[in-house]
Amino acid sequence: MQFFRFLPFGFAAGFTGAMSGSNQPTVSSMLPMVAWATSFSMAWLYLALFESSDSMATPGKMALGLRVTKAYGERIGFGQATGRFFGKILSSQICSIGFLMAAFTERKQALHDQLADTYVIATR
Repeated sequence: MQFFRFLPFGFAAGFTGAMSGSNQPTVSSMLPMVAWATSFSMAWLYLALFESSDSMATPGKMALGLRVTKAYGERIGFGQATGRFFGKILSSQICSIGFLMAAFTERKQALHDQLADTYVIATR
């Protein structure tokens, strides 16, 4: 997930401020962390709002003819979509093995889908 790319900059900015002996963060030291938090929030809202909407998919999933559903094809709620988003953080750990699980599980669910009790189905 792309919002993780800003994480090292946030830590570096905090470390730089700590090493300078200043107890007050400067604007330039806070910018990377603000950028990371903004990127993280936008990614969460984008995925959770689209997947819990009537379309049940992001624009990319719609283009591929995919939907995110509950067990019987019902629309998922915002809370369930949020859980699925944060589950993707776990799926991305340890060489993204959580995403690869979909190839080997009976119901073709990745780790984040199992945690949120969701399914990605083809509509075409």
